[in-house]
Amino acid sequence: MARSAFVTGATGFVGLNLVQALMAQAWEVTALHRASSDLSFLKRFKPRLAMGEITDAASLGAALPAGCDTVFHVAGNTNLWRAKNAAQTRDNVEGTRNVVEACLAKGVRRLVVTSSTSAYGPVTGAITEDTPSLAETSWINYQKTKWQAQEIARAATSRGLQVVIMQPGAILGPYDVGTWSRLFLMVRDGRLPGVPPASRTFAHVREVVAAHIAAADRGENGGQYILGGENASMLTLVREIARLLGKPLPTREAPALVVRTVAAVKDLASRITGREPSITPEMAAGFGSIMTATAAKAQRDLGFKVVPLAEMVRDCHAWMVAERRI
Repeated sequence: MARSAFVTGATGFVGLNLVQALMAQAWEVTALHRASSDLSFLKRFKPRLAMGEITDAASLGAALPAGCDTVFHVAGNTNLWRAKNAAQTRDNVEGTRNVVEACLAKGVRRLVVTSSTSAYGPVTGAITEDTPSLAETSWINYQKTKWQAQEIARAATSRGLQVVIMQPGAILGPYDVGTWSRLFLMVRDGRLPGVPPASRTFAHVREVVAAHIAAADRGENGGQYILGGENASMLTLVREIARLLGKPLPTREAPALVVRTVAAVKDLASRITGREPSITPEMAAGFGSIMTATAAKAQRDLGFKVVPLAEMVRDCHAWMVAERRI
């Protein structure tokens, strides 16, 4: 008998890859989508479609089938601009609360939550799952709300719901329609003003979704898993992209002070125009941070695989070429 899964955020980058992998493994998948969602990619995989929103408890409850085995809560708001913080809090915090309550009401066995390494807040240096989070008091709403969301979900273990928290770093791969894939277009068109002095832990979307599926059975109830492990600077990433596109390779990073100054000027202008700046103070803060991570726990428990950055870049580029997005 096929196992059943319910996926929020099914039309997004990770959600699309997750639905594709679940369908390939013969799960019965119900994919949640908004009325306004573009379903062109999602329909390729032929899941059961259910219209609703995580911020609308009634529509969410109606969309979630009773007795569903595993809910994958992938939906999230990654906004990094203060003017959109209220909507982000509704999406990430209240939306997750609604998902938890729907799971409890419908008898779901396990909830797998897509959080982020951003839930550790403004930490620097090497992190593990035991690193204390600073996100609760962070001025960056994305960090704070991702931490709040995962803790709301984790608290439901005391009410009988099994919960596993997944914490990916920066994700690359196919079906990236608007995150790191934008760098390819900026490098191609010579629109990248400079490379920020930052480092991240990177993960291939294929391995991220494989770890999510493994967590449905093997994840530690109430536990969390960092998904990353290929630690690299932004300069290394941009150089990999430039090399693949045959463009000149940048040789140095832009000073952090310059990045913060540009962001401050653009933020001031946005207060007058009301338009979202191309770089915000929140982005600038992240662009000046150095974070590395180990995925040892996910490798041990979930079979997570660390993929070389060059392979992630190639796979993302190949998909963009196949879809004529570059």
